[in-house]
Amino acid sequence: MQRLVTKLAKSLLAIPIILGITMSAANAEKIRIALAETPSDELAAFFVALDRAKANGLDYEWTAFSDEELAIQAVLSGQMDIGFGTPYSAMQRSKAPLRIIFQLSKLKFFPVTNKKYSSLEELDGEPILLHSRGGGTDSIANVIEDKMGMKFGKRSYVPGSANRVVALVAGQADATIIDLSNKNKVMRQHADKFNVLPMFDVEASDEALFANLDWIKSNEKDVQIFVDALASTWADMNEDPTIISKETDPAGPIGQLPKEILDELDNFYTDAVAGGLYDPMGGGMKGAQADMEWYSQAGQLEGDPSTLNIEDFWYMAPLEAATSK
Repeated sequence: MQRLVTKLAKSLLAIPIILGITMSAANAEKIRIALAETPSDELAAFFVALDRAKANGLDYEWTAFSDEELAIQAVLSGQMDIGFGTPYSAMQRSKAPLRIIFQLSKLKFFPVTNKKYSSLEELDGEPILLHSRGGGTDSIANVIEDKMGMKFGKRSYVPGSANRVVALVAGQADATIIDLSNKNKVMRQHADKFNVLPMFDVEASDEALFANLDWIKSNEKDVQIFVDALASTWADMNEDPTIISKETDPAGPIGQLPKEILDELDNFYTDAVAGGLYDPMGGGMKGAQADMEWYSQAGQLEGDPSTLNIEDFWYMAPLEAATSK
């Protein structure tokens, strides 16, 4: 597994930053968006929202970083304005007033193993392949350990569920945690070789948009355009998942993905919506409270979740304005 992990990691880190397409509008300063991965089917809805925001006057550029930690650091340093991730630990220890403004997706991930395992408890002491250190799958592993009274063995990290599936299918990993879409693909194609282990339900955020509160308030109009576009896209997607493929720009970054990925967009979003991956209300207070509980249990927030102040982590005004329309 280590050779494959190293190879995949090097291929990703060899180009840690990929400059995105710059969208322009007259007499406006661009919002700089830090993605935590390169464009993929999982980001198609986000790019539809960006196109809607652009149509309403938002000027932006995006940069894809190789992992969530780099995206968080880019926002902390002021290199980027808005980032992807769930930076709760950084929020508590940083002097910068980072705030989440929209929940992009929930932690709907699944432990998938080869056939020698049939329960989470059997992974006690066993190595596991995860997305990134301190990220969503890392937090899931922490909570599994806490709830099951067990301890995983060596944790290795390879960004991207699809890349972890490659390791699993190639026999270079025995256990991993992957997203809904890739879990479904594995079971459709290799149900005779792998198990999806039973697990508890999770409502906390996997990916969210966050920014410095001072920057948010200084760019209130642009932030509102952006959140309005996200809210409308997420609401429409939950009503009709095929809206994403219908509104995907063939000339945009998603439209340039391989045909086999584009052909599966409708299935991907139909499965994702049915699986509860996207909250049509963008998370809001319900999502924020779930995050307090989850990330406290996962060890990424210090303190009793009942005593944590949501306003120290979320800035609700743009989302409340968007969802009240």
